Amino acid sequence: MGGLLIGPLSRLREMIAELRPDCLVVALVERRGRTPVRELLDSCVPRGVMVEDATDFYERLTGKLAIETLRPTSIVFSKRFRPSRLHQAFARCVSLTVALVGLVAFAPLLAVIALAIRIDSPGPVLFVQPRAGKDRRPFELMKFRTMHVARGRHSEWAGDNSNRVTRVGRVLRKLRLDELPQFVNILRGEMNLVGPRPHPVSNLDLFTLVARNLNELPGTAIGYYELRSLVRPGLTGWAQVRYGYANNLEEEIEKLRFDLYYVKYASPWLDLRILLETVRVLVFGRLSDGLRRATARGADSSSPTSASAAEAAKTGMGG
Repeated sequence: MGGLLIGPLSRLREMIAELRPDCLVVALVERRGRTPVRELLDSCVPRGVMVEDATDFYERLTGKLAIETLRPTSIVFSKRFRPSRLHQAFARCVSLTVALVGLVAFAPLLAVIALAIRIDSPGPVLFVQPRAGKDRRPFELMKFRTMHVARGRHSEWAGDNSNRVTRVGRVLRKLRLDELPQFVNILRGEMNLVGPRPHPVSNLDLFTLVARNLNELPGTAIGYYELRSLVRPGLTGWAQVRYGYANNLEEEIEKLRFDLYYVKYASPWLDLRILLETVRVLVFGRLSDGLRRATARGADSSSPTSASAAEAAKTGMGG
């Protein structure tokens, strides 16, 4: 779908005077030597028209990064992608406080959940899996077990495991209670309350490779995971409240856009917003978006999307 062509750049001053916009978004495929600086100065600045770069406009409008167009120079010279000491101190203080209070306050509930899991199905109470943390350091993430123990190789996509979810597990997932043991991970310093969700260590190399290939410029592939791992992973995060669970590589890439937005704009105010959004999600029960998206696709194994998801699942890729 093409845009409406109003006129050439040479008529920019006349078009600004006629249309009287509040904001002008500049989108150029190649900026070097092509940015119409003189035209913008003459037509926009005197009239108080805000001039905004298309990339910044996209981020502000969508709450995610356009990683296909992300250039190394835009990261190197950016004042972002540098977690501030203030935010790190705030995040740890809040995380430790909530985790400690949560473990004490929910101790009776944790005991009841553990007993229910043991009665409902055979297997351990906790599901423990190696995940990638800050600076890609591995740690053992803990959850309450919500599925029957798998025998042999299996997919980690939510939509591929719906038949393995136990009766107690369905309730725990709906209320997000299966995540409560991660308070221990927070106390250990492996996680924060807010941050990108940690991915399985076994999938890290694959996902790193896929993310690098998004940038097609030779020699400028960006290590997106080096950016993603600048902050501690979280119990909840921007991608979780804005997108939900992922069910294939395509959806994982979409979540990555939100995760990198969080890394770039991380602040105490964004953390508070995420926590409020998380409460809203819990109250209104918007559970597994990824699972619902998989169901909506009709589980048609002949479709390209489902086929790619199935192929990714063979590798054990999970969110």
